Amino acid sequence: MNTFGKIFRLTSFGESHGRGIGGIIDGCPAGLQLDIDLIQKDLSRRRPGQSKITTQRKEPDQVEFLSGVFEGKTQGTPIAFAIWNKDQHSNDYNELKDVFRPSHADYTYMQKYGTRDHRGGGRSSARETIARVVAGAIAKQMLVKAGVSIQAFVSRVGEVELNKPYTELDLSRTEDNMVRCPDAETAEKMIARIEAASKDRDTVGGVITCVAKGVPAGWGEPVFNKLHADLGFAMLGINAVKGFEYGSGFEGTKLSGSQHNDVFINTDKGIRTKTNNSGGIQGGISNGEDIYFKVAFKPIATLLKEQHTVDKNSNEITITPKGRHDPCVLPRAVPIVEAMAALVFADHFLLSKLNSI
Repeated sequence: MNTFGKIFRLTSFGESHGRGIGGIIDGCPAGLQLDIDLIQKDLSRRRPGQSKITTQRKEPDQVEFLSGVFEGKTQGTPIAFAIWNKDQHSNDYNELKDVFRPSHADYTYMQKYGTRDHRGGGRSSARETIARVVAGAIAKQMLVKAGVSIQAFVSRVGEVELNKPYTELDLSRTEDNMVRCPDAETAEKMIARIEAASKDRDTVGGVITCVAKGVPAGWGEPVFNKLHADLGFAMLGINAVKGFEYGSGFEGTKLSGSQHNDVFINTDKGIRTKTNNSGGIQGGISNGEDIYFKVAFKPIATLLKEQHTVDKNSNEITITPKGRHDPCVLPRAVPIVEAMAALVFADHFLLSKLNSI
């Protein structure tokens, strides 16, 4: 279960405190001119130590391509890549070797495998998402050829919420601040909320909103691989994610059908919808409107304060974890959400080519 996708496929490998993280991308068409700087840019948006509100683990996260790329172009063959770990502090986890940390994967991994890598969570660590970001950055470059762009941003941290629809925001301002919120005033409040959690040696969760523009009508499948279902599957596979909604989402349940229906209209750009409560997807297939969705992230489970738990022998104990951890995952998760969305759209783009002669 380490492979994602049907045609454009990523298989990832590696652990948080192992030698490195990497992946193999299969199904990427030949002849795509890769901009390595853009791939590295997305990795830098995800890497630790980038600001005062993220973990201070220092990793350059420099990608090294091992196969599938020649003279800057994809060859249609498997693309193998690796990112080597440089700044592991594995000793920080020695006291947790036999401990089941609250809300972590320690207990469930032990129940499933009978063994686990306690250093930084091993395979369950969010550091695995590096491979997704690399693959997603390549998928983004392929999607640009199809006129598709993807932009995610932080829309809520704890109780601090950006109460504006994305259509009223300048999404190009997302990278103007360390929390990756396109509204400067709200961003300051979000940063203050994260700093308050960090000062209290606690953590805070929130929501990331993602918008995909330029997806043409006709991508997706009508039954088991509905476009929104695949997006939900992708997002719920990201560490710390607890919820996914697209279009009007749960708020849409408060409306009547006559209020919620997206009426079709004829425009100089062809058939469009007057509103977009459907979130750009109807019957599991894109309708040509913007696709937008929200992803809910829980507060990170690792707290640098005293907690009660049990060890593998069922002894009740108290722990105070050490290490370098994010007080809030959201700023670094923005490129991960974009990457997983790109993988889904790349797959459905290629699948759409199979549905017609």
